[in-house]
Amino acid sequence: MKAIAAQPARTRNSIMAYAAGALVTLAFLIVQTLGAAARGAPDSFADLAERLSPAVVNITTSTMVAGRNLPAMPRAPRGSPLEELFPDLFGPQGNGEERQRRASALGSGFIISADGYIVTNNHVIDGADEIQIELFDGGPLLDAKLIGTDEKTDIALLKVEAEAPLPFVAFGDSNVSRVGDWVLAIGNPLGQGFSVSAGIISARNRSLRGTYDDYIQTDAAINKGNSGGPLFDMDGNVIGVNTAIISPTGGSIGLGFAMSSNVVTKVVAQLKEYGETRRGWLGVQIQDVDEDIAEAVGLDSVKGALVSNVPEGPAKEAGILAGDIILNFDGKDVSDTRGLVRAVGNAEVGKAVRVVVFREGKTMTLKVTLGRREDAERDPVVPVVDEGDAGPTEREAMGMRFTALTGELRSQLGLDDSAKGVAVLSVDESSDAFTKGLRAGDLISEVGQKPVTTPKDVTDALKAANDAGRKSILLLVHREGEPRFVALSLDD
Repeated sequence: MKAIAAQPARTRNSIMAYAAGALVTLAFLIVQTLGAAARGAPDSFADLAERLSPAVVNITTSTMVAGRNLPAMPRAPRGSPLEELFPDLFGPQGNGEERQRRASALGSGFIISADGYIVTNNHVIDGADEIQIELFDGGPLLDAKLIGTDEKTDIALLKVEAEAPLPFVAFGDSNVSRVGDWVLAIGNPLGQGFSVSAGIISARNRSLRGTYDDYIQTDAAINKGNSGGPLFDMDGNVIGVNTAIISPTGGSIGLGFAMSSNVVTKVVAQLKEYGETRRGWLGVQIQDVDEDIAEAVGLDSVKGALVSNVPEGPAKEAGILAGDIILNFDGKDVSDTRGLVRAVGNAEVGKAVRVVVFREGKTMTLKVTLGRREDAERDPVVPVVDEGDAGPTEREAMGMRFTALTGELRSQLGLDDSAKGVAVLSVDESSDAFTKGLRAGDLISEVGQKPVTTPKDVTDALKAANDAGRKSILLLVHREGEPRFVALSLDD
């Protein structure tokens, strides 16, 4: 400090400016280094691939399938030159009988325990008569036993017996993965043997097939044969099971999808314990809430899941009604139908849960004891609808012409005697009703969350909504037996 003070002012300023600049440069380099570490971008994936690959397996399946039904062919005399020259033509396969042939398929999987449990996709082993496992280090093929499958998430659990403990990998928490994180895919693409590809997470929480979907989208190369293989994070944890691609050519174009580990771990645990899945069942049909529906029922924001139908089951026994909006399930807020279905499916069968619903402008809490979805799907119940009075009068409102049900009209619309409501005869194509999807032949059973059986019931409900200052009104509409709520503007 003394040496610097003895210098002229201009020199001291230059030295201090240089020192400050050096500190800024050093700080920038430190931030860059920390940022690179936070991103987890390695100089090479070689160490990670070498450590993880032994737990990845190739899966070969074989299935007996029916061959072509060949017409009966003439037979040559035994031992004749024709039989020797044309064995395919005059052999036993030309007798008009259906032949059996064995078809093979290839896929990938990964070992999750030293005693030989293996996870793969259901579609890899679906319908297989034989399943064989090839380990990374070669050796004889191992016969695999099918423990259980889940079609909804496309997951299967296998088991092999080996002479020594097997190398295995662990599941990670897919919920902490972020878009932009590096990932590594290992598998058996196009039957070419073990192969490694790297990329990033392109998107999360993708849905491809159903409400239980929670796919991680990645640009890591995934091709046919990669199905069932693991998607790793940079810590070497499995955060997804490679399942599907979107491609116009059948090859990778950077749109690959892996079922997230937080879904897979629950499924695998149930398959391991029970040999099947056991998902909770609430027993309601639901639809998303939009702005029009929220305004029509007086909800302060777009949220929750709107109950469109309540068949016999846990929800009906607990007092949940069509028209209720489920806002909270078992202590967790419900944002939409997909979130509710997944929350219910993840809940324990037989558990008593609290469900908060919005009904007629206020909230209430109901206690529901959950059933099992798989049982309900095996033995579906038909909702019971009370019989109502019907009158012949036709009326028009909101761009629709409708009438009460008659025996002839029930027959024309394919409705049974229990159907209740008013039938839509025509819909003005310039109306809000047409824009929202209503068509001739639809059945309206509720208007303003009140049951209707005559055209007068409809117009009375509309007048009540107008008198209350509502801008829209909620209709419960049925088409081919499926109910849904539709919010229509009262301007029409």
